[in-house]
Amino acid sequence: MKILLLLLASLAFATTLFAADAWRAPTPQQIDAVYPQMRALYEDLHRNPELSLHEEKTSATIADQLRRLGYEVTTNVGGTGVVGVLKNGSGPTVMIRAELDALPVLEKTQLAYASHAITHNDQGVEVPIMHACGHDLHMSVGMGTAALLAQNKDRWHGTFMYVGQPAEERIVGASAMLKDGLFTRFPRPDFVFAIHDTSFAPAGKVAYVAGYASSNADSVDVTIYGKGGHGSAPQVTIDPIVIAARTILAWQTIVSRENNPQDPAVVTVGTIHGGTKNNIIPDDVKLQLTVRSYKDDVRKHLLAAIERIADAEAAAAGAEKKPKVEVVEGVSAVYNDPKVTQRIVSVLEGVLGKDNVVQGAPIMASDDFAEYGRAGVPAVMLSLGAVNPAKFEVAEKSGEALPGPHSSLFAPDAEPSLKTGILVETSAVLELLGK
Repeated sequence: MKILLLLLASLAFATTLFAADAWRAPTPQQIDAVYPQMRALYEDLHRNPELSLHEEKTSATIADQLRRLGYEVTTNVGGTGVVGVLKNGSGPTVMIRAELDALPVLEKTQLAYASHAITHNDQGVEVPIMHACGHDLHMSVGMGTAALLAQNKDRWHGTFMYVGQPAEERIVGASAMLKDGLFTRFPRPDFVFAIHDTSFAPAGKVAYVAGYASSNADSVDVTIYGKGGHGSAPQVTIDPIVIAARTILAWQTIVSRENNPQDPAVVTVGTIHGGTKNNIIPDDVKLQLTVRSYKDDVRKHLLAAIERIADAEAAAAGAEKKPKVEVVEGVSAVYNDPKVTQRIVSVLEGVLGKDNVVQGAPIMASDDFAEYGRAGVPAVMLSLGAVNPAKFEVAEKSGEALPGPHSSLFAPDAEPSLKTGILVETSAVLELLGK
């Protein structure tokens, strides 16, 4: 009996030790150990950006890094996409998404590792390239997480997936990877997680939004047809410029008079092209719109109303041909699963401190990260503060608008952004792997 009691006591002590040793978050020492490599990767990616659908070198770099860490790596998924899988026994499958592509922006940061890359876009026009949206930071943070998980396989169980996604800036990369079997050729994830840097918070902080975090976005091209002629004799023409002007003004009533004020919506005409000379009435006018919302029913109504009003204004002017209305591209709203968001927030509050985990606000920008949630997997994207804290404090007091993503001057404060990002992402993944 005494031996049995001693054995039970020993088992209880061992269980207590195991529970105490559960890996909930990387230590500062672990992050410091991988930081130099991730900083070098970040600077290399920043110096060598590539446009959407042309991320060949970026893809190769990410694939090489993952192979060195022992991941099963597949390339050319959905174009230039990379999938790295680390199987580590039974348990959930957790996927992180990091974007590969950069923007046609001329960098003006004057960083020592600034991009001087120039290329030709798909239209054959020479353009500069810059990681102006922080995708280089996202890739490097994700690689830091991948490294820590590979180095500590004895402290977690399940399957981890690093997904390097192409063409986020053109909102086609996620759907291309899904179409190419991301959730069928590879382990279907139980959870998908991502970060996105922001200039709305200082480095060291992270912001969350439960529910809708960013919007549906549809690009709509409209061609209004009239009947051209001499500007001195408008009575024998049907002026498409006048029709376009009336149509643009009428479209504004969709949001102000047809939409529930509780449901955010935007209808913006970004371009209008018509005519060649001051005394010529043209045959047609071309317009390009961006249309944004959160809810699917609002999205459907906005698009239908745009076409209805365009048709009505053309008919009112006596146009002989209906306008051509085309949705040329679109992406759904990012919806952060509320329960999973709260799980991650609770963990991060313990890791970063409650003051450094703040509730953010939904934005009307878009991200094709949404497609993973639409495919039926609980998904969460958090905003990672990327501004030097001292600069952020000065800007807040002065009211200065700091350069943000897509600006030629956007430059994350590299060290705290990378280290905080790795801490946030690894901690979130460990939480999702743990249950």
